[in-house]
Amino acid sequence: MANETTSSTLSELYTEIVAEAQFVINEKSIMKNLVKNYAISGGGKSVEVPIYAAVAAAAVADATDLGNTAINPSSVTITASEVGIMTTLTDLARNSAPRNVAGDIGKLFGEAIAKKMDQDLLAKFDGFSTAVGTDSAALTPAVIFNAASTLRALGLPVDETYCVLHPKVAFDLKSGLTNTFAGLSTDLSNEALRSGFIGQIAGIKIFETGNMANTGTGGDFKGGMFHKDALGLAMMQDIKIETQRDASLRADEIVATAVYGVGELHDSYGVEVLADSSIL
Repeated sequence: MANETTSSTLSELYTEIVAEAQFVINEKSIMKNLVKNYAISGGGKSVEVPIYAAVAAAAVADATDLGNTAINPSSVTITASEVGIMTTLTDLARNSAPRNVAGDIGKLFGEAIAKKMDQDLLAKFDGFSTAVGTDSAALTPAVIFNAASTLRALGLPVDETYCVLHPKVAFDLKSGLTNTFAGLSTDLSNEALRSGFIGQIAGIKIFETGNMANTGTGGDFKGGMFHKDALGLAMMQDIKIETQRDASLRADEIVATAVYGVGELHDSYGVEVLADSSIL
């Protein structure tokens, strides 16, 4: 039974784990930096986000009063919940390890919570009312342009709009852009062959992540194209590391937790991108 906290005597171990975990979670979470971020503070475990409908201006005749336009925002409530992971590090394992155990644990914990955060946000793609492509065919550049045209028609800034795909789905997109990897006389084709990344299509930055769930029997990974205001991430507590000494076990419990919530804010600001990978 754990019966004594010893953060002070484990200060070096503790500091290294925290530093590594915080660095990794900020670097490994793709979605965190692509969506609207909110902080939950002042009590409670939720944040209410106001959603404003678009308003329109009209021509006005000289010396004529303007009509009153009502501003009645709706709202979306994002409620936070806790995620966590724990391991027990024995004294023998720590003292005999040839590697930096503290750094390794911090890296693993940071990656685990970053992955969970991404998975929760990526799952929101399935809630977008608008979808392009099909879950029975490979992804093509035409589908990307279709999604981009839908969001551009709303006047959304291109530099704040992103597309996130599974690597197995992006394979087919790259294949189409490069003439089945034979090469084309285009900058985009050359870049895809040279770096393995697509970069941008239709002005939209393309990101890849393996954190998407397969929703079918083959390579059915639901991607998404969205403006950053489409989804929200509300942080109540960033990653936190705690240790507790278990003297009888000659070991330390190491616990990492984070408290956050995710939600869809503007449904029309996101497009679900359907595809079936040809290599799965």
